[in-house]
Amino acid sequence: MNFLGIEVPVKNVPELDPGFIPLGKFFSAFLEGAEQPLDIAIERAGGEVAVYRTRIHGTDEYAAADSYYVDRLVKFLLWMKGGFRVYISGSDAVYEAVRGAYRAGGSREFDADFMANVYERPFEVVKCGAVPAEYSNPQAVGRHLDGCRIGFDAGGSDRKVSAVIDGESVFSEEVVWYPKVTEDPDYHYEGIVSALRSAAEHMPRVDAVGVSSAGIYINNRTMVASLFLKVPQELFDAKVKDIYIRAVRDTFGDVPVVVANDGDVSALAGAMSLGENNILGIAMGTSEAVGYVDGSGNVTGWLNELAFAPVDANPEAMADEWSGDIGCGVKYFSQDGVIKLAPRAGIELNEADAPAQKLKAVQALMEAGDPRAEAVYRSIGVYLGHTLAFYHGFYGLKHVLLLGRVMSGRGGDIILEKCRQVLACEYPEAAREIVPTLPDEKARRVGQSVAAASLPEIN
Repeated sequence: MNFLGIEVPVKNVPELDPGFIPLGKFFSAFLEGAEQPLDIAIERAGGEVAVYRTRIHGTDEYAAADSYYVDRLVKFLLWMKGGFRVYISGSDAVYEAVRGAYRAGGSREFDADFMANVYERPFEVVKCGAVPAEYSNPQAVGRHLDGCRIGFDAGGSDRKVSAVIDGESVFSEEVVWYPKVTEDPDYHYEGIVSALRSAAEHMPRVDAVGVSSAGIYINNRTMVASLFLKVPQELFDAKVKDIYIRAVRDTFGDVPVVVANDGDVSALAGAMSLGENNILGIAMGTSEAVGYVDGSGNVTGWLNELAFAPVDANPEAMADEWSGDIGCGVKYFSQDGVIKLAPRAGIELNEADAPAQKLKAVQALMEAGDPRAEAVYRSIGVYLGHTLAFYHGFYGLKHVLLLGRVMSGRGGDIILEKCRQVLACEYPEAAREIVPTLPDEKARRVGQSVAAASLPEIN
């Protein structure tokens, strides 16, 4: 298939989405004839800088392709690494295009505002002769098993908590709650405290508390989180930013507490259960939650919010309602992906149903052996095979732990099988390095909260 004058060879196309253009394939094809050096750097909290060195064509003939490539690349790097400042070196035209996109009224205004809010710094794009030097400070968190610990996992539909003594879970419970539709932050606070107290009843004392929660957390503070979607901004600033710190302090006093993104804790749980590092955890549920444990076993502090990172170059790809951008991971690796594909397979969903109910309807058809549902999951498997190879180019990952409601049951097995076929067929070198796996049922249900318990180090 040809896109912007670049011939993109694709052997495996999703049967329910024939217009899908794997972004990684487009990148590889684009770079084949590109010779003009271009350096991009992303600066984030603590003076950390991520550098990416690449090339563009730099000719009028490929101006549109150059512009598109850099737009998608910068966006991917921002949602992977996170940052409030982008440095561009090597092309004035690219600098002007990126600066224009990330200003008020630009095509990436949403992304700029989001990053500014996360890092509490104005977002800017800077032209320079040479980008700053790479600097990172990954943190060795987790895997602490000594003492009496509580692990709390805050999900969008249920909350899980575990009491862990010297690495052994002595109590776990799941409680249904409704954080995403509740405006009063006291509801969230009381739910968190209730879970903490429930676990504490099963231990002689509490030495530390670890929290796994959807969202972005910096220094244990809530910067952005869909769990508190309905909380007004004024109350968010007053009661949500430090909600986990307050809940632990008010309940147990001054004990160590660490709050981490649920994707990172998923990856940590996988690393602990497999005894391996260099793991990308992908939870396909309400959204696409991603976390990463590097080759040294550390959590990097990167955003890893790949739900909003692009994966599809199809100009007709579906838009994400939140960011307004098209072709991003949330529409491929979450319940949204299933809901998007189901009508194309001839499955009629009840529009009055909530997204989770629509997913359950397709899963029920899948368990009944409906060939239409199988086509949905095969298509997601093709998406995943292409995208894991794309992710591999940025992370250098080895193990991929696949979690979440979309991966449950027979549908998850079909996704995994098709993903492996695509990797072997189109990306043989990456296929030899990438090991996608599903956790066992116990790890799927309580592994997250137990891994969360291991986050803090006891002083």
